[in-house]
Amino acid sequence: MASMLTPIFMRAVIAFLAPPGVVAFLVPAAWIRLSRQTLSWPFGLLMAALGISGLLWCVRDFYVSGKGTLAPWAPRQELVVVGLYRYSRNPMYVSVVLILLGWAISFRSAGLLVYALAVALAFHLRVILGEEPWLARVHGSAWQQYSRRVRRWF
Repeated sequence: MASMLTPIFMRAVIAFLAPPGVVAFLVPAAWIRLSRQTLSWPFGLLMAALGISGLLWCVRDFYVSGKGTLAPWAPRQELVVVGLYRYSRNPMYVSVVLILLGWAISFRSAGLLVYALAVALAFHLRVILGEEPWLARVHGSAWQQYSRRVRRWF
């Protein structure tokens, strides 16, 4: 157990709790609480659970295969092309949007739906304007081959 608590593992946990935790859980929870919404349609929780599973899978792949975290302060060292990354170049973002859509459906919240769509647009712009150019610079031909083989989204 002590060997699991390496500095990179702790950075991976913090990185998971920081951006995705705030975007996918803290903001929706605050919205639900402040708007006094109640669970209306539990089916949406299945979508949220699918998103949570995908997010955890991606975080694991970043840690194990990428030898880093999803955080900019402890980025992965290797290009991650395993797991869900075989089907999408951005499954972590897809997972977060699934979580948000799950909350919106479960609580029948137009506000959370608008938030989910705004987050999806922000992710799309971040990927195109920031991440993909950075990955091309850092990983060169490996990135070029990967991006030709795997779609940006699903």
